[in-house]
Amino acid sequence: MAVVTKAETPPRPPTSRRLLYRLRVLRHDPTAALGLILVVLLGYLVVAPLVAVLSDAFRLQYGDDVHAGQAVGEWTGYYLWRVFRSQISGLLFWQPLLNTLVVALGTVLFALALGGGMAWLVTRTNVPGRKWLAGALVIPYMLPSWTFSLAWLTLFKNERAGGQVGFLQAQGVRTPDWLAYGALPIIVTLGLHYYPFVLLLVGNALRRIDAQLVDSARILGAPQRTVVRRIVIPLMLPALSSAVLLVVGRVLGTFGTPYVLGLPADFRVLSTGLFQSIRDRSTGVASVLATVIVIVGVLIVLADTRMTREHRRFVTVGGKGGMDRLSDLRRLRWPAFALGLVVFGVSVLVPVFTLLLSTVTRTPLDLSTFTLDYWFAERLPGAVGFPHGVFRGSELWAAAWNSLRIVGLASVICAVAGLLVGYVVVRGTAPRVAFFLRQVSFLPYLVPGIAFAAASLSLFAVARGPIPALYGTTFLLILVMAVTHLPYSSRSGIAAMTQLGREPEEAAQIAGAPWFQRMRRIIFPIQKGALVTGIVLPFISGLKELSIVVMLTTTGTELLTTLSIGLVDYGYTQLANAVVLVIALVSFTMTYLTQRLTKSSLASGLGG
Repeated sequence: MAVVTKAETPPRPPTSRRLLYRLRVLRHDPTAALGLILVVLLGYLVVAPLVAVLSDAFRLQYGDDVHAGQAVGEWTGYYLWRVFRSQISGLLFWQPLLNTLVVALGTVLFALALGGGMAWLVTRTNVPGRKWLAGALVIPYMLPSWTFSLAWLTLFKNERAGGQVGFLQAQGVRTPDWLAYGALPIIVTLGLHYYPFVLLLVGNALRRIDAQLVDSARILGAPQRTVVRRIVIPLMLPALSSAVLLVVGRVLGTFGTPYVLGLPADFRVLSTGLFQSIRDRSTGVASVLATVIVIVGVLIVLADTRMTREHRRFVTVGGKGGMDRLSDLRRLRWPAFALGLVVFGVSVLVPVFTLLLSTVTRTPLDLSTFTLDYWFAERLPGAVGFPHGVFRGSELWAAAWNSLRIVGLASVICAVAGLLVGYVVVRGTAPRVAFFLRQVSFLPYLVPGIAFAAASLSLFAVARGPIPALYGTTFLLILVMAVTHLPYSSRSGIAAMTQLGREPEEAAQIAGAPWFQRMRRIIFPIQKGALVTGIVLPFISGLKELSIVVMLTTTGTELLTTLSIGLVDYGYTQLANAVVLVIALVSFTMTYLTQRLTKSSLASGLGG
């Protein structure tokens, strides 16, 4: 037997040589270093804000030491008591929570009825113009959510809110407060905005159901209600549950519509209560409300994930094209098409043309008072905060430039970061890093927008260590908007990198190409489709975003969305409507160009 002595053991290379070797490896394949950099950045930009807002909920803030009897900065349960148990807890939390639940339930029922009915119409029947209807009925989601609320005010506003009254009141028809403001108009306007979610989810699910299952059950003698209860509903449960939870999550974080239609009647929901607490500098109370919204948002998405997993057992294995047999409406074909046109008119044409007519008439919708002053006048009588038409002065152009610049930069950062996350997750050799990046990059999706904005404000409002205070800066807006849209671009990047083999990159590496050159000459060109999608979709969403930015903008960083809400606060309804129309036009144009560029459609799979 050979014996290996100590003298025969090969000597270890010097530390300097080993370090040099690792640096050379890192230069050719810096995936591990890139992964660590992304872990640090996402940990600070995604996790740290949530930790900061949670910390602020349990640390006594400046100005509350007298009431709490503790020193500033000490751990405290004062804000929990104030929000949940104090004499004003009903005003701060319980009544807004009840209002939020009422609005969420009403919006879900409205969206399910309208979206589900339209989904059945364009996927299961031979209604004329199915393909056109499928595309037209998703247009409401391209509009800013508070477009509908401003149109509602233009029609139903009464003297309670101050300023110019709406069309009906101007015609001598007294509109009651419950019709002009509060729960009912909020539910209707949010339902008109969110029913496309139900249309898309339920419509695609309906197309995947094999009609042969229904036919087989009917041949075996099952009555219609049994077929619906035992076959159709179980197969539709995943789509229905996702639609319900998605709408609830969106309603939980939406701000514009409850603010516009709830403020005049002092109708508060959790999102507007959170905004009011920030405005009143009640940081501790705002932190508790933000934490509640975050927890509810996370629970909603986790419930959606669990229900989807549970319902995966309801799958069909049938012949392809089984759903191509459509229900023949016979004499009802054209009345059904007319019904689709009515829904399209109510959800798109009526609000858009209402806003447009309001901007060219001094008395709402009275064409005898036609004027272009709200667009082009150098001086508007009685206007103080915004004394000219929207196209005069610098406010609109400055807000438009800020929107294009901030949203554009955020979209580019979001797309590149998403592709890099996908690269590290797929190409990296550290499973823990990949798991962290996959989960944390998706975390902003779980948090309603206004709650994440409040968390970011909690972290960046003051200097913390070497990081200066960023509140009021363009940099903070870019960061927050990029992070909140990261879930979409990161999932797109992971999917794109999964489909790309290692061979092109390995061939370039053998040829001596460094990592940056491989990324620039191979990865980015091959994945340009994912990059374009990762840029354009956040750009479109960011242009009409309000919930995320409403608490982060200042005088120098005002966007088109915050300019519109500011005009609502001033009572300049026509001017606010004009700005919203500008946003809607840009958003619709960008959506259309994106669909032409990517050869896709929001209504892909419907009405085909």
